[in-house]
Amino acid sequence: MQEWDHVTDMLVVGSGGGLVGALRAAALGMDVVVAEKSDMVGGSTGMSGGVVWLPDNPVMARAGVPDSREAAVAYFDSVAGPAAQCSPASSTARRETYLSAGNEMLEFLEAEGVEFLHCAGYSDYYSGVRGVTGGVARSRSVEATAFDTRQLGQWAARLRPPVAGNMTLYTYEAAYVSSLFTRKGAGTMTRVMARTALGKIRGRKNVTNGAALIGYVLKALLDRDVPIWTDTAFVDLVIEDGEVRGAVLERDGVEIRVRARRGVLLSAGGFSRNQTMREEFSRDQPGRVEWTSANPGDTGEALQIAMKYGAATDMMDEAWWLPSWIMPDGVPSMCISERSKPGAIMVDAQGRRYFNEAIAYQEAGQCMFAHEKAVGGALPTWLIIDSRHRSRYVFGMAPPGRTPKEWLSSGAMKKADTLEDLAAQCGIDPHTLADTVARFNGFAATGVDADFHRGEGDHEKYQGDPSHKPNPCLGPVAKAPFYAVAMYPGDIGTNGGLLCDEHGRVLTESGAPIPGLYAAGNITASVMGRKYLGAGATIGPSVVFSYVAAGHAQARDAGERHAETSRGESTGN
Repeated sequence: MQEWDHVTDMLVVGSGGGLVGALRAAALGMDVVVAEKSDMVGGSTGMSGGVVWLPDNPVMARAGVPDSREAAVAYFDSVAGPAAQCSPASSTARRETYLSAGNEMLEFLEAEGVEFLHCAGYSDYYSGVRGVTGGVARSRSVEATAFDTRQLGQWAARLRPPVAGNMTLYTYEAAYVSSLFTRKGAGTMTRVMARTALGKIRGRKNVTNGAALIGYVLKALLDRDVPIWTDTAFVDLVIEDGEVRGAVLERDGVEIRVRARRGVLLSAGGFSRNQTMREEFSRDQPGRVEWTSANPGDTGEALQIAMKYGAATDMMDEAWWLPSWIMPDGVPSMCISERSKPGAIMVDAQGRRYFNEAIAYQEAGQCMFAHEKAVGGALPTWLIIDSRHRSRYVFGMAPPGRTPKEWLSSGAMKKADTLEDLAAQCGIDPHTLADTVARFNGFAATGVDADFHRGEGDHEKYQGDPSHKPNPCLGPVAKAPFYAVAMYPGDIGTNGGLLCDEHGRVLTESGAPIPGLYAAGNITASVMGRKYLGAGATIGPSVVFSYVAAGHAQARDAGERHAETSRGESTGN
């Protein structure tokens, strides 16, 4: 007879997107416990922009943005590839569940008090790209409105801080304010500053981005008296007769056994911070912990435990890549809008341009790895900008025209009066670089990138400079001084992991579900396959399949559950 220190219906491991599964389980009448190994709540979701990508959702419908299920399916097929040609994680059944249950999940969260807004203009990442159908330029993405952390009481101190810091800046607005000297950028920043000031005048402690999404869901969980155990590590699964009965956790330095009558949901992130796992599984795309911006707790233990018990995995070589440069303090700085603006170019060590700098960041990372493997000289790749770029656009957290001295003195950013001198500092072949820039500047004059079609996609235009003509992404690299940073394929989390079915159940290599074990988020192989379809393509699957898993766990056969509990349990506190 098993003895248990605590008995619940559903145990959720991780406090990011899995909180949505915990909330759904509680709303369905189940007892729930959330176990989080760190002292903070939110996981990678809390550290992120907090955007959720959901086709044909009610928020975009209220904003008057047309969409359809058929268009969403066409977009999935043309970007990720037909389901039959993709990983089983991106099967037709999982895609259909994502599209149908996603809107149900969104409506559920709204009923629980979460407020969403439409990310106007935050285009699908492949909308308007050659050969792609079904994209929406006006955005399928939503994010939570500003959340007042005073509602959380003492839990406010445990909420991971927002990406925007003290500004009440929505994630979709970041691309606009990166071009401060445009009418759109200046107007957006004015609204952000007014919104921030008004919140302070009213005594609110507002957060946006992922912190806002987590804040709303955490508030709903606290209202339902769901216990959230921080500083509680997941140690092992408890399996009996081939079924997951519960888990072993370490809390306050003591191991406890928790019975989970209806299931364990693993939503504990991937393994971006585990170099040993990266080297084992990612030989073709060898990411490094030094380059990642993932959650510090993204160390892979939960994934390893599930694998130990026969859980199947897929796409373990993949991650949500995002080109990044390393700042003087060794911290990676993610680079999105900077490489999409006029006056920027990316080249390899030979001085050759080899891909569209403004493409979706996951594909940009994939291009860097592929070029390194085929030709070499892509790790690092050099992002080169001219003085017009530096004087007009935000770079990292530096406003236009104000380059921190330590960036230059440390060598993290290089500066020279000529491209030849800059090439020497970077170890780039100066003659090839000169030829590459001359060709690129010719494209900038016509507005047509004949080599890589930069600026054709709607998301590329969104990240560009709307005031720059004829192409918002193409401007000459011509005005001295010139600047360069070494770019690496960083990431915001791994994209491969446990293979799950459309119910969120973890599968074995034979394709059979492991009874009682569910997973969602970056610990799983993504329904998106190897492509980033739009803003929120990581959080979307995390929250949707957490929601789906809770519903499936609640509906597990009542007779089966009675047989489980009759085997004998002792209930603790």
